[in-house]
Amino acid sequence: MAVIDISFLGEDTLNAAKQLLGVEVITHIDGVETSGFITETEAYLGLNDRAAHTFGGKMTKKNEMMFNDFGHIYVYTMHGHHCMNILTKEREHPEGVLIRGIEPNHGIETMIDRRGREKGLTDGPGKLTKSLGIRRELHNGIELNNGILTLREGRTPREIEATKRIGIDNKAEATDYLYRFIVKGNPHVSRFRGKPLDNNGWK
Repeated sequence: MAVIDISFLGEDTLNAAKQLLGVEVITHIDGVETSGFITETEAYLGLNDRAAHTFGGKMTKKNEMMFNDFGHIYVYTMHGHHCMNILTKEREHPEGVLIRGIEPNHGIETMIDRRGREKGLTDGPGKLTKSLGIRRELHNGIELNNGILTLREGRTPREIEATKRIGIDNKAEATDYLYRFIVKGNPHVSRFRGKPLDNNGWK
């Protein structure tokens, strides 16, 4: 599969969050390749989104990498876990897409070693970064498609489902925005319940 044209990231963040579903994320870290297909994303719309780290436009040491052009990543830590965002738009519009879930593809044994378990490898933002080897102190602010972290053509969702974002219950009206997008029926997403659809929801 070919490396994808990431120009769509510079346009609309909500659409980018949907278009990223099915894209294969590949890392080459410590001489090992790991990868997975994106199954779950959350859009964060910057200055006017109370749930975004850049709400209000104030730059801090924590969020400064969000003030970059699209095609870079922003990695932050929460409760000891590293979470990866793909930046969208231009730096005066510090928006991004949190990658919340992937379906493992290559390097699964390495993912198991990194996580210390065989199940639930990548069904959450901190789980997938650990499986892929992504860390804030090493990768915050790097560009996509630079040999370390690559986006490649992957799979196509049969249906995309929009829901409220997870873990932002104290963000006023932003708690109700339907800015979380999942591949419907794919078990490799946060808090999956029920039975997986045929082919895990892929066409």
